[in-house]
Amino acid sequence: MAQEGLTSGKYLTEFQRKLLQKKLMTDISDKYKMRLQIMLLADLGKTQTEIIEILECAPATVRHWMLVAASGKAHNWESSPLGRPKAVNQKYLQRLKELASQSPRECGYFFRRWTANWLSKHLAKEFGIEVSDRHINRLLKEMGLSTRNKPVVSHSQTEKEQIRILDLPQDLWQKLSFNTSHQD
Repeated sequence: MAQEGLTSGKYLTEFQRKLLQKKLMTDISDKYKMRLQIMLLADLGKTQTEIIEILECAPATVRHWMLVAASGKAHNWESSPLGRPKAVNQKYLQRLKELASQSPRECGYFFRRWTANWLSKHLAKEFGIEVSDRHINRLLKEMGLSTRNKPVVSHSQTEKEQIRILDLPQDLWQKLSFNTSHQD
């Protein structure tokens, strides 16, 4: 499938090829270099399997960047940021900390303590970012916080809770006393 502007490659225009080759020589991360190498190797006619063997990378990565090259969008290789998008930012974390430290009633809720589910729902309303209950609990743990009640440790016990050691009453003592004389 030859397209206009192609001189010798399978997918890339001369402009795209030169741009990727030039960028490959700059100081960029290894992940970005891999993207460029995948597209350049695909343009040379290498198969997905060959590229995987040459670069020792994931098949899904090779497939994706081969499709980018084939669709004519190789020059936009930087528009896809590396890794999973970071949904939670510092403002979100600060607000989570504030909410976890106050009563839900201060926010108009009827319950007495937050759950991860309710924190997630409330923060989704405020920030438009949906985060799972488990991730909320993970974030709270990282901050040294929790939605669980802390056990109240009381040093003064009531009369009933105290352990007492007393002498047995005399009549009970006599009933329980052992015969110290041995009969043979």
